[in-house]
Amino acid sequence: MATARKRTPSKPEPEPKPQAPTASSSAADPPISPPKYGAILKLSCFFLILYVYLVARHYEIDPELKGSILINAGLSLFGYFATVRLIPVASRYVLRRNLFGYDINKKGTPQGSVKVPESLGIVVGIVFLVLAILFQFSNFTADSNWLVEYNAALASICFMILLGFVDDVLDVPWRVKLILPSFAALPLLMAYAGHTSIIIPKPLVPYIGIEILNLGWIYKLYMGLLAVFCTNSINIHAGLNGLEVGQTVVIAAAILIHNIMQIGASKDPEYQQAHAFSIYLIQPLLATSLGLLSYNWYPSAVFVGDTFTYFAGMTMAVVGILGHFSETLLIFFLPQILNFLLSLPQLAGIVPCPRHRLPRFDPQTGLLTGTNDGTLVNFFLRLFGQKTEKSLCILLLVFQALGCCFCFLLRWLLAGWYK
Repeated sequence: MATARKRTPSKPEPEPKPQAPTASSSAADPPISPPKYGAILKLSCFFLILYVYLVARHYEIDPELKGSILINAGLSLFGYFATVRLIPVASRYVLRRNLFGYDINKKGTPQGSVKVPESLGIVVGIVFLVLAILFQFSNFTADSNWLVEYNAALASICFMILLGFVDDVLDVPWRVKLILPSFAALPLLMAYAGHTSIIIPKPLVPYIGIEILNLGWIYKLYMGLLAVFCTNSINIHAGLNGLEVGQTVVIAAAILIHNIMQIGASKDPEYQQAHAFSIYLIQPLLATSLGLLSYNWYPSAVFVGDTFTYFAGMTMAVVGILGHFSETLLIFFLPQILNFLLSLPQLAGIVPCPRHRLPRFDPQTGLLTGTNDGTLVNFFLRLFGQKTEKSLCILLLVFQALGCCFCFLLRWLLAGWYK
């Protein structure tokens, strides 16, 4: 997503008295492009086959736990269709409030002059919260400690959605953006009742002398920093139609597969419940994100805004904390880590940082050329040469998927030796 935002004037003209909508007034609001179901089907087909196989055939999962997962999956599927249905409705409202952007990567073409609705990530966030609350009422059998953590997680996610939407409206400076997730994570950190210990890798045990190290408050500080990293790393790895939502879908799918594998490989009820809680949050995130991606895929009919990137990053940080697999989560974020390292000189002010660190677009050829800005998008263009926006986004998402596959391979190779 690459936008040049249009804001409401500081001294708006007096609004006329509200009138009942008419056919002519409805026609004045141009409809957005229909959802791209074909692209979503291609992206999700392989994953759905693998997921159904793991849940239904490969692993023997407790029937009650499997029932909860399937109920959550059914609600998530409903969330997908609700998101697809609500986005066109919300688009009309945000356009009337002058929350729109122009696609910079199409500047100089007819598509570059079209007003694209902004901040549609708010729809995904609201649908997600409704699904999470409905699931809690319909099928929640955990003890009180888990219930407190679950509600605290929802509070953190809700807080992040609110702060993200405020950022979209007020255009908050970068130094403030870095602080916002740490405040949003406070409800979860205060309610967290899980362990604060880490298992020392086996090769280091002879040198340290202990197998388990209790970090106490340092572990909670680490969780807060994890939330800050996840939210901002999604936000800065952007600039192409479908990239923010696409990377979220790929990581969420990898998290979901990881949770199913851990539940199937363990007989410890508490360990299984921790990963089940992660599934209860990641399935609605994946489904609603796919609904948003059907409109945000190239060429984008809507822009997601910081609302979605903050919400998605916080949700994935929360599931990593509740599921106790923060190390694995960070490996899933390898492209985001690389993008952050490339961006660090500009984010730290060592190198001049423009507002939009985007590649150069040639309206004659429709190709993007990499600049010297420190982003993974520009790095890939410098490495592989000029590309169209769609092909570049696909290449980056394939790289994201390969990073997730590398995480699974690394866990398999180190199993029993590292930990």
